[in-house]
Amino acid sequence: MKNTEASQLIRVLLQAKSEAAMLDLLEGLLTPSELTEIARRLQIVKLLKAGVSQREIAEKLAVGIATVTRGSREIKQGRFANL
Repeated sequence: MKNTEASQLIRVLLQAKSEAAMLDLLEGLLTPSELTEIARRLQIVKLLKAGVSQREIAEKLAVGIATVTRGSREIKQGRFANL
């Protein structure tokens, strides 16, 4: 995604004034499966930060170990510090 496209998306998302408004926006932009996948990835990160093993997360959330490993790599790169 180009930087300007990402910036436009961020500006639009930041305009949501409530949880309901954000959900409405996300449901308009994403398919139900895309929204579910993003929520699942957030769960992965939270579980990793809570110390749950990658294998356990993969089994619990029915995702591939590679998906969990990706989340782990992103944490190691300093992302998700505010979660």
